[in-house]
Amino acid sequence: MTEFSFACTGVRADRYAAGPTLVFRLRVTAGDNARVHALALRCQIRIEPARRGYEPAEADGLADLFGERSRWGSTLQPVQFAQVSVMVPSFTGEIETDLVVPCTYDMDIAATRYLTALTDGEVPLLMLFSGTAFIGDGGFQVEPVPWDRETAFRMPVTAWREMVEQHFPGCGWIRLPRDTMDALLAYRSRHALPSWEATVAALLEGADPPAHDPLRALTATTGRTDP
Repeated sequence: MTEFSFACTGVRADRYAAGPTLVFRLRVTAGDNARVHALALRCQIRIEPARRGYEPAEADGLADLFGERSRWGSTLQPVQFAQVSVMVPSFTGEIETDLVVPCTYDMDIAATRYLTALTDGEVPLLMLFSGTAFIGDGGFQVEPVPWDRETAFRMPVTAWREMVEQHFPGCGWIRLPRDTMDALLAYRSRHALPSWEATVAALLEGADPPAHDPLRALTATTGRTDP
């Protein structure tokens, strides 16, 4: 079987993508300078949080994921980041190709919460590979890419922040159930608030008329026309 090895040489935010996207530069090497007609590659990317240190502010932001720092010896487990596929074109011996990874800014996703908590430094990633290779000099044969193929990569936190800033400049994003959104919209309409920012600020500050309870408005009101 052909010996394949992989290395990640860099990462960048795709500024032209419709949604948040990172592009990893991947180097694929086929042993004995083998000719590869095509490579159907699958890549699983994991965050390895135990492979870096954390400032106090970062530790505070990670408490909901891993608990108190005193427990991190047992709770600092790998976090799934992405699972993507790529078709590598024909090459002989070695090639570099882009691995496109769509991302999310959904704060219900563990990887997003982890990355958002980091202020600087690098994100320790482990990239695990598998797939199918179509190879041969004078013919055509099919071989699996062994499941033990992997490579480590340390992604700069700045790459993630640049990607987020391109699509959500100066903003955050949260996902809410439909009934909560309806209740929030009803509250905003009732009090003629000019923006979502003003709506959330009013709730946080308790700036509600005496006749109404902000928390009750969010949990009990379900229609836009409720009084």
